Amino acid sequence: MDYDFAGWAGMALRWLHVIAGVAWIGASFYFVWLDNNLRDPNPPKDGVKGELWAVHGGGFYHSQKYMVAPAHMPEHLHWFKWEAYTTWLSGFALLTVLYYWQAGVYLIDPAKHAFTQAQAIGVGLAFIFGGLATYEALCRSPLGKSGKLFGVVWFSILTAATWALTQLFSDRGAFIHVGAIIGTCMVGNVFLVIIPNQRKIVADMLAGRPVDPRLGAMGKQRSVHNTHMTLPVIFIMISNHYPAISGHPKAWLLLALISAGAIAIRYFFIQRHFGKIRHELLFVGALLIFGATAIASMKPKDKVEVSGEVPFSVAEGIIQKHCVACHAATPTHPGFSAPPLGAAFDTPAHIQTYAPKINERAVLSTSMPLGNETGMTEEERAQLGAWIKQGAKTP
Repeated sequence: MDYDFAGWAGMALRWLHVIAGVAWIGASFYFVWLDNNLRDPNPPKDGVKGELWAVHGGGFYHSQKYMVAPAHMPEHLHWFKWEAYTTWLSGFALLTVLYYWQAGVYLIDPAKHAFTQAQAIGVGLAFIFGGLATYEALCRSPLGKSGKLFGVVWFSILTAATWALTQLFSDRGAFIHVGAIIGTCMVGNVFLVIIPNQRKIVADMLAGRPVDPRLGAMGKQRSVHNTHMTLPVIFIMISNHYPAISGHPKAWLLLALISAGAIAIRYFFIQRHFGKIRHELLFVGALLIFGATAIASMKPKDKVEVSGEVPFSVAEGIIQKHCVACHAATPTHPGFSAPPLGAAFDTPAHIQTYAPKINERAVLSTSMPLGNETGMTEEERAQLGAWIKQGAKTP
């Protein structure tokens, strides 16, 4: 039996990653909303900073937040940590199975840099954990006390890292490593600061010692960072479905614009929690994202032009040479046991059916073939695009 371990492992890990991510992000969004919607208790209650009454699913809920800690530790205390840990662990495992184990397929682009598999893995890990070290150093420096200035500096560093990664790795590999940097910093906030500080607070309470309010303030700082990084990292998770962005020559700029727009939109909702309706944030966010899509839609000036009719035989020859090793009912490429996304190009009817996707991937974004390992030329891409533009006619 020819068992596709990498394929099935990738599916299982991706599913687990999505489920855990939904749980983590959902809890994060809820607690940011809850924290911003607390009201002063009436009548005042000793130690209670704020409270909120809510109704959901036919039941009433009463939430209270204590300034430092309650006078008595409850018997049952839920720790929100495994959602974050499971998201990162499953994501790193998925990165290993797809991008490190199959680096020659998904990570290395010889046209950018002819890494060996070990070199590519080493560079990828250096970016991920180097990013975490940089982020931690910034948070613990005086810069960490200024939220807005910190945000500008950290955003600039991530943009620079994105540019560097797009010069070194395949389009997909570059974007996924930017996401891994952000995700690692987010889970690092939980693992290195939020949970340890909460444990210290609980230990001090049980021992009857005064609780240091700075511990809670540090956790709050990291929680605020996480909520602003959430939407950019979600976009990166789905960016492989949008090769016009990830495969663009200015992909680093497009990701920066989309991320900045997403942060502005997220900040709009945070402000809305406080009752402040700032429509200009929505406008700025939408404008940045629209700007990215407008840039992505522009035709590069150096594209090869094709004159005259391109027959199907020419297009079919290009597809047979560069695409069918993967996109066939029985792929011959060692990295695939089934055609990616079920798209097989081994008959004229199939080629015609998938012509729009072929145009998107191989002509407009040039994200296929992966890493351009077959060496598709600009002339071949232009001929393929011309055939599709002329109606994708088959015999």
